[in-house]
Amino acid sequence: MALVLHSGSGNKNAFKTLIAAEYSGVQVELVKNFEMGVSNKTPEFLKMNPIGKVPVLETPDGPVFESNAMARYVTRMKADNPLFGSSVIEYALIEQWIDFSSMEIDANIGRWLYPRLGYVPYIPAVEEFGISVLKRALNALNTHLAGNTYLVGHCVTLADIIMTCNLYYGFSRIMTKSFTSEFPHVERYFWTLANQPNFKKVIGEVKQADSVPPIQSQKKPAQLKEPSKPKEPKPETKKEPAKPKVVEPVEEEEEAPKPKPKNPLDLLPPSKMILDEWKRLYSNTKTNFREVAIKGFWDMYDPEGYSLWFCDYKYNDENTVSFVTMNKVGGFLQRMDLARKYAFGKMLVIGSEPPFKVKGLWLFRGQDIPQFVLDECYDMELYDWVKVDISDEAQKERVNAMIEDQEPFEGEALLDAKCFK
Repeated sequence: MALVLHSGSGNKNAFKTLIAAEYSGVQVELVKNFEMGVSNKTPEFLKMNPIGKVPVLETPDGPVFESNAMARYVTRMKADNPLFGSSVIEYALIEQWIDFSSMEIDANIGRWLYPRLGYVPYIPAVEEFGISVLKRALNALNTHLAGNTYLVGHCVTLADIIMTCNLYYGFSRIMTKSFTSEFPHVERYFWTLANQPNFKKVIGEVKQADSVPPIQSQKKPAQLKEPSKPKEPKPETKKEPAKPKVVEPVEEEEEAPKPKPKNPLDLLPPSKMILDEWKRLYSNTKTNFREVAIKGFWDMYDPEGYSLWFCDYKYNDENTVSFVTMNKVGGFLQRMDLARKYAFGKMLVIGSEPPFKVKGLWLFRGQDIPQFVLDECYDMELYDWVKVDISDEAQKERVNAMIEDQEPFEGEALLDAKCFK
């Protein structure tokens, strides 16, 4: 019997199991046409979870409910799964952050969000308490992530999967940019994880909330009336049978996503430069790089349809640990995934000892840095951006050196070079 997940689409608690399955190589089948409020009220479903909550994971050993337990079950199906860490202390820390994400993050996002959606009564004092406790938790998380790419160790663990899913409704439904900007390391962490391929396959594109949901109107309790005096009976008249009232079901599933508007870059005049052809040439050139790839780049380059940009990290004094600096650059490239169709980039980490310098070269469709990149990728603000003047031979040679990963670069050792293509 295969693992079967009973849940509607868009359920962040179901995401935990599905993402853990992607990392663990476990097949999980999502029930088709699951209808919240109907499918979870059947006798068959109530045998699996007597209180009718979703999701539920149906396994050969019996049903499992509670989302964290389901994710743990799937993770355990792979022997020595790195999602559980590589030591006893790492396992303990993973469990620590799972509990923290559930009790401090998820619970307080719920105190803020669910009353505003009308799921539970709205009480201002409860909302104020939830927001203050959530801020305290996010501040603690932000402090931890200031020196860590992931919650535990140097790769994704089950703690990251559950934390990201518990942050998902916050970022997508109620925590606007003005709110999360107080916690820049949490922002970097969430968008890094949300853009990992195994996450993105399950949750799709995530867009941050642009406003806090308005408070839904609350039903007032019925007014008590004084008993009226009995009236004299009236002669019976024939009445039409009362028509039954139609009760509209409460929609518990999220709305289907609206079609995305066409990207303005797709509306630009056609360019003679085919970006994918350049990317293939770059990837396939193993020898004579200058003569083949660099020459090919300038033969293809269309200064009317594309523009080149240098970027320099503003806070190089903070780059005192090599692996943290390289992880920072890697996270930036992951968050730039939304621009993959329209961009090519090289990011260099320079220096033989700290502080390390981070410099980059980017090729963008159009004459400006795309607005949607500036809006969606907060890392852009961490760099100074200068448009390349290709009529300047010195700037043109700097472009060549960055594409080629020339070492030494501008007189300094090249610690790392990453390509976005």
